[in-house]
Amino acid sequence: EVQLVESGGGLVQAGGSLRLSCAVTGFAHDDHTIGWFRRVPGKEREAISCISSTDGSTYYTYYADAVKGRFTISGDNARNTVYLQMNSLKPEDTGVYYCAADWTPAGDDDWDDDSLYEYWGQGTQVTVSS
Repeated sequence: EVQLVESGGGLVQAGGSLRLSCAVTGFAHDDHTIGWFRRVPGKEREAISCISSTDGSTYYTYYADAVKGRFTISGDNARNTVYLQMNSLKPEDTGVYYCAADWTPAGDDDWDDDSLYEYWGQGTQVTVSS
């Protein structure tokens, strides 16, 4: 059974940083995509970033324009964990952050399509105060 568990959310002041973690279990595919999404109050769920591979050794990363240059996605294969380092946080980054996974590689044209992802975590709250 595939499970994704997010952690690392919390309350931070504007300009601060947080690192979210997504621990993945029941996972054994070289070709895969792990994505981060968020649901901001009053808005639809939006894609933030993803990391994708077709062979388990070469990885491609994608970012939404709203977070490009501030957020960095990375993975630790030994720990089956994907991280989202969030710097220069803004109040508009407040929301529930979810990680999601699928056993197909994503590309520039579909990484942000949430229908691509089969497995989802429960989410972690991020609150950025002004």
